[in-house]
Amino acid sequence: MQWLAWQGASVALPFGNNRHWDLMAELDGRAIRVQVKTSRCANKNRWAVTLATRGGNQSWNGVAKYLDPSRFDYLFVLVGDGRRWFIPADRVEGGRGLALGGPKYAQFEVEAGEPIPGCSVQVSASTIAS
Repeated sequence: MQWLAWQGASVALPFGNNRHWDLMAELDGRAIRVQVKTSRCANKNRWAVTLATRGGNQSWNGVAKYLDPSRFDYLFVLVGDGRRWFIPADRVEGGRGLALGGPKYAQFEVEAGEPIPGCSVQVSASTIAS
């Protein structure tokens, strides 16, 4: 929400349980639905971001729910070291997850924010190049 507000957007949260997007924003005169994901998990010099929901704080019925890009407009991702991405839904590839920090989604990386509290994992550009 903070990053969107810094971009000049008006931000609104849904009332009740919404499974397809986490917030709405009016950005550049256009209403957009934003799905938000966070990750503290680094794997092979990339940030591993899970795109499936497996019950959350409810009991899991054994069926994973995957993101449907037709039901949101942007995916906003914050990872452990504070790096952030704002990815158009039609550019999100992968059913179960994404690997961020390499060249594939580099054009959608935005200004870094604060690291996730308690996360000591660091994935840096110098680590990725090796």
